[in-house]
Amino acid sequence: MGTWDIGPFDNDTAMIFCDALDEAAGDKREDIIRGSLIRAIDGDGDRDEEASEEAVAAAALVAAQCPAGRPVSSGYGPGQPLPELSGDLRELAARALDRVQSEPSELMRLWGETDHIGPWRTNLSRLRDALLPRPPGEPASCPIPGY
Repeated sequence: MGTWDIGPFDNDTAMIFCDALDEAAGDKREDIIRGSLIRAIDGDGDRDEEASEEAVAAAALVAAQCPAGRPVSSGYGPGQPLPELSGDLRELAARALDRVQSEPSELMRLWGETDHIGPWRTNLSRLRDALLPRPPGEPASCPIPGY
């Protein structure tokens, strides 16, 4: 994998995805994000590593617009502003993150071969927590200081 860290934009595929978003017309960017999430969810069999990495980046962009989300601060994220994304992308993004972490998933298997699968999964849990509101009083599944 062309990966240098555990963040959603810390790999070659995510960087290429973000470059494509920057090159797209502003009114097409949401469609690109939606398509990435749907590709990660749909289909049978093994989830391809690149489709999964792209979906994680797309989910992070959706989560960044949620009240509990963090702004994208990676230099590898999109350089152009995104439009206000539709609310239905939140559930799609959560489903895509679930699919990326479910067998069969090439990306999960690759992370499982490293010592970093725990922090990687924690990052995905943080993104998922930001996407879907919790009932009052229910704690987040990954309370990380600073997130």
